[in-house]
Amino acid sequence: MFLDYVNIYAKAGNGGDGKVSFHREKYVMCGGPDGGDGGRGGSVIFVADSSLTSLIDFKFKKHFRAENGAPGEGANCFGKNGQDLIVKVPTGTIVKDKETGGILADMFKDGERKVILRGGKGGRGNARFATPTRRTPSFAELGEVTIERTLTLELKTIADIGLIGFPNVGKSTLLSVLTNAKPKIANYHFTTLSPNLGVLKAYEKSYVIADIPGLIEGAAEGLGLGHTFLRHVERVRLLVHVVDISGIEGRDPASDYRAIREELRQYNERLSSLPEICVANKSDLLLEKEKLSEFTEKTGVSPILISAVSYDNIDELIKAIFARMETVPEAAPMDFIPFEYPKSDPDEFSVEKLSDGSFEVTGGLVEMLIRKIVLSDVESNRYFQNILKEKGVIARLKELGAKDGDTIIVGDVEFEYWE
Repeated sequence: MFLDYVNIYAKAGNGGDGKVSFHREKYVMCGGPDGGDGGRGGSVIFVADSSLTSLIDFKFKKHFRAENGAPGEGANCFGKNGQDLIVKVPTGTIVKDKETGGILADMFKDGERKVILRGGKGGRGNARFATPTRRTPSFAELGEVTIERTLTLELKTIADIGLIGFPNVGKSTLLSVLTNAKPKIANYHFTTLSPNLGVLKAYEKSYVIADIPGLIEGAAEGLGLGHTFLRHVERVRLLVHVVDISGIEGRDPASDYRAIREELRQYNERLSSLPEICVANKSDLLLEKEKLSEFTEKTGVSPILISAVSYDNIDELIKAIFARMETVPEAAPMDFIPFEYPKSDPDEFSVEKLSDGSFEVTGGLVEMLIRKIVLSDVESNRYFQNILKEKGVIARLKELGAKDGDTIIVGDVEFEYWE
């Protein structure tokens, strides 16, 4: 089964919590705090693998979670870092954030690695909070909790040459003749339901050819199979446009040619500007020889007349393909600005007066405080109050008219304001 579009759920590992510990040893008095830091959570790393040809592995497994960092230990021992999660995807896979549509990575080259989600930072142990005036801190920092993200994986086949054309014009047969590929071949429309790949070898060189499933008029708007597989044309460097010159099915090859060209233009302007070789197939069924000249008059294109079934003129086509490939630029990954998930600023905050008269403090500062504060601990509570003063939260509350007895909300914590 071929699968080229799927949504998955990924989560980097949480950071381990810092440790509250004090050195205890015989004959050592007041050993002091020795709580170690928590380990960093594992990251989610994508790796491009050319041996994979579709996203079928993600059909039944959709949840991917890296290992959490271990909590810190006493004796200033750090917690173990969480193990990174390696996710293999086919080369040519685009990784997007589903919510925003932002592109996180283009896995273009075999073996390419990309950290998609970074593991959470480990919390600091109580030894980190010791100061000359706070010698025995009895609180530690919690590890950073990561957010599960929904990712969209979109496979765009990486091939040098793309075979395009209406259904049943002989693209699959031509692919089997040019390469060792063995696609399904039958005399009915939409025989090919997924892109087939083959390698054309000649003149001590080789190129990958992709047989793109049959396009029809209206494909760019979602009709037929074209909308599903047009994305696979985006990577190719040269188009081989196949038409049925015999017209044995009652179709006009010139009209078909123009229709496919228009679909490419509507889907992506760049596709319509790609180098192209036009191939007039089924010459063995051509009863009216003037049809070839009529096609050229209507389209302004001089096609290479072949018969994939009887191998007529295949050598000429191969020569034309290799000659044209010498002039086209090398393939390159798509040009995009990498999307990055927003990071909270630990100094940023905002204060809002609510309708019930209370005040709510939000922002990155609050997220940082939630990780560090244990309000049931006296020293931790004092540290909390000092941070609010140092960062300007108390001054901002005064500006907004906070008075003794008012309720202040910081995250999930509520306390009364007193001068």
